[in-house]
Amino acid sequence: MILKGGNNYYGLTLGVISLESYFPKPDGHIKNPASFDFPILYNTVKGATIDRLIRERDPELLKPFIEAAQELEREGVKAITGSCGFLALYQKEIADAVNVPVFMSSLIQVPLVSRLLKSDQKVGVVVANSDALSDDHLKGVGIADELIMVAGMQHQKQFSEVILCGNTDDLDMDLFEQELSSVIQGMLDESPEVGAIVLECTDLSHFAPILQERFGLPIFDLSSLTRMVAATVNRQIA
Repeated sequence: MILKGGNNYYGLTLGVISLESYFPKPDGHIKNPASFDFPILYNTVKGATIDRLIRERDPELLKPFIEAAQELEREGVKAITGSCGFLALYQKEIADAVNVPVFMSSLIQVPLVSRLLKSDQKVGVVVANSDALSDDHLKGVGIADELIMVAGMQHQKQFSEVILCGNTDDLDMDLFEQELSSVIQGMLDESPEVGAIVLECTDLSHFAPILQERFGLPIFDLSSLTRMVAATVNRQIA
């Protein structure tokens, strides 16, 4: 048997373009590699903060994001994702720059989830900042005429201070759960026709099992999407 060479690393399933942030990444977070049963390689884009990506929409970030994706591909990853769902803005550009599957945002699942539901049901979408979510983000991942209900975390005090603004790097996870649950409850109170939930923000993924039990709805997030993609690019079973 001849083993084919040409890479520095081997056995890599997934590459992650990572923003620069230092708050905790609990289990379920894309930046907590222990959450997954396959190898992950990270490429952190220095200076790429959540604020620059979400609030400022800094166009200067596109070039280093593409370079990070290309470097991950050179290192041998079989698929590439990112550490923030607002990278949906650059889905097309990054996918065009490499030759492996790219899914820059959990939001890419929304068209699929919509078609799993009844025609009069909505997909509930929880994002880090609903004020910053634009049509460009939605179009970037193929969201068009799907029925969606969007709720944002930007008005939750701890989430805003720690994750959006970076004023501190510590998280009270009990408070975090309360903030997230209140946002989802408010969304469901306003739109009881929501039939499933997509979590845009990977910082919310830790709570997916709790949310499913509490609200009785299917919960889709970046972690579930990542596991699905990993299973397709590295098939182990028929």
